[in-house]
Amino acid sequence: MIRLLIVDDHDVVRMGLKQVFDSRVDMEIAAEARTGEEAINLIRSKPFDVALVDLSLSDMSGIDVLTRAKAIRPEMAVLIVSGYPEDQYAINILKAGASGFVPKDAPPESLLSAVLAASQGRRYVSPRVADKLAQGLAGPAADQPGHSILSEREFQIFCKLAGGQTVSDIARELFLSVKTVSTYRSRILEKMNFKSNADITYYAVKNQLIA
Repeated sequence: MIRLLIVDDHDVVRMGLKQVFDSRVDMEIAAEARTGEEAINLIRSKPFDVALVDLSLSDMSGIDVLTRAKAIRPEMAVLIVSGYPEDQYAINILKAGASGFVPKDAPPESLLSAVLAASQGRRYVSPRVADKLAQGLAGPAADQPGHSILSEREFQIFCKLAGGQTVSDIARELFLSVKTVSTYRSRILEKMNFKSNADITYYAVKNQLIA
């Protein structure tokens, strides 16, 4: 039996996910969480095979949950579920250690395939993302998003800066020093050829990385 943890702050989304898994005899929703902190507390207290985590939670990002969950239970698979564009997020999320990225508008069959793959220790990659990864192996593509050059930690901090968080806020949330976060910020600006946080936010909005 595959034990699932669903993490999403929208009741209707959690209900929809439950309907997908209700007909499966080999999968069960063992617990639900509305916030990242609830999810982390559940992960500390009991084992799960796969966690389905929304990218944008009320208290932290799905990437934060992914990072902390992996530190607690490295063997647990984490799938990121989001309404944001797959093209823009999937590769960076895979780099961050997720077992896959599933768009919220994906058919139920894709979600079930992702859970099965993740439970078996495999990565779930949609044909669209597989094509992007192949392009990356062949060399830089003209249509490859600029943020794909960022490391997993840089991308995590990039998203927080884009959302308006200060360096001090990010340092406190990620348990890093202000100096370390400032260094990451400088690297992001240099790699993306940006001058300020305003450029980061503009890029993120333009590319639908934030609402």
